[in-house]
Amino acid sequence: MNIIVTGFEAFLKNNENPSLEVIRLLPKSIKGHFIHTLELPVAYDDCFDPLKKLIEKVNPEIVICLGLAQGRKFITPERVAINLKDVSAPDNNGLIQQDVKISETGKNAYFTTLPIKQMVANMTEKGIPARLSNTAGTYVCNNVMYHLLEYNERNNLKMKAGFIHVPLMDEQKNDQGHFSLPLPTILEGIIDSIKACL
Repeated sequence: MNIIVTGFEAFLKNNENPSLEVIRLLPKSIKGHFIHTLELPVAYDDCFDPLKKLIEKVNPEIVICLGLAQGRKFITPERVAINLKDVSAPDNNGLIQQDVKISETGKNAYFTTLPIKQMVANMTEKGIPARLSNTAGTYVCNNVMYHLLEYNERNNLKMKAGFIHVPLMDEQKNDQGHFSLPLPTILEGIIDSIKACL
């Protein structure tokens, strides 16, 4: 079985992105299943293209995208992506999108096909802070999740696919006092989430 796990590059005022650090530390395989990792750009118009190419190349059964949600106190598997770009902050290309649809022909929303409740259960059983989230926001994280789920459904791929937000990692400079977790704890939570999919 092939599994794709993506992380985002650093963005806005964050010099590091824990989602990227996690994929750099993931093992090459879990329970004999191959892990393919990919760094995505924080860019509305370009975030999904590299992932689409990798999906076409390796034909994965599972795709998990990771991203940073500064201020959250849990690792949060996302339930739904909505068809909207609406944030006052720019992406890494300097593009600001407000009240703009992601897809003119897509649904208003797509729901994850990941076993998100089992993911949370796996993490909380180990004492890792985890909780379901019903909003992936309206920035690039939601954007790539929406594209992924739309692509999955339109092509009848039947992949287990979706998105997980992670909080800041302790290793980041955190002047604003936001909640953070040690990077090894975040990594363990993501590995537990992958195991839930298996």
